[in-house]
Amino acid sequence: MKRVTKAVFPAAGMGTRFLPATKANPKEMLPIVDKPLIQYAAEEAAAAGITDLIFIIGRTKRAIADHFDKAYELEVELETKGKLKALEDLRGMLPVNINYIYIRQAEAMGLGHAVLCAQPAVNDEPFAVLLADDLIDGEPGVTKQMCDLYNYYQCSLVGVQNVAPEETRSYGIVASEPMAERISRVTQIVEKPAPENAPSTLGVVGRYVLTPRIFHHLRHIERGAGNELQLTDGIAALLQEQQVLAYEFTGTRYDCGSKLGYLEATVEYALKHPEVSGEFHAYLEKRFCGPCRNG
Repeated sequence: MKRVTKAVFPAAGMGTRFLPATKANPKEMLPIVDKPLIQYAAEEAAAAGITDLIFIIGRTKRAIADHFDKAYELEVELETKGKLKALEDLRGMLPVNINYIYIRQAEAMGLGHAVLCAQPAVNDEPFAVLLADDLIDGEPGVTKQMCDLYNYYQCSLVGVQNVAPEETRSYGIVASEPMAERISRVTQIVEKPAPENAPSTLGVVGRYVLTPRIFHHLRHIERGAGNELQLTDGIAALLQEQQVLAYEFTGTRYDCGSKLGYLEATVEYALKHPEVSGEFHAYLEKRFCGPCRNG
């Protein structure tokens, strides 16, 4: 039985919804309080026992590799100035047994193509896929939840949640048959259907655990929605020969690919941050409750 030890992080997109902030800075490096989105995703993967982190990056995404690289000059400066807590935090970002692999996606041709680019590093093993702009606050992390299920069922899984009917155009939508608590067997998956054509309101969000057979189908599908190679279409083809499960994960998802979701995540994570939570809570109370008390 093969366990999941590899995770793919597609990170070659342009992040146009956050321009001009993402003109020179990857959207995955946007911070939630004091950590970039990509680090939250990497920490989630590491907490699931994953040791190989495979980043699919474009030519403007050098900052992601730099972030996870060792910063000798910075460490020396922190030590010299006696900022030992900051030095400890910097060195302890992720466990020491993590391998970082970077693969260049020369042309952004969709999520399916980004995942296909990872094949040389994944080889013939099951793997997780995490989209960093879907920040999910769960305990344990959603990737750990899904890897545990993979260990039991030994088949591909997609993380899903119910979405508003009018939002189906923004998601891959699955039809499924109930199988166990929070788990159902996928019978159909459609990329961004109109509400009247959607088979359900179960939308696929940015967490997957996939068998390596997905690569065969990603090589043979045609371009779909947006004239891109869609991972959804690859999974639809995989359904014809392997079981795929939909998992309604436990946790709160913040769509940090949207400005509103990003701001919501920033507020919620600030309210539980050990350094600023008290002061930030007091600020919010003063800012929004003070006028009410004063009439």
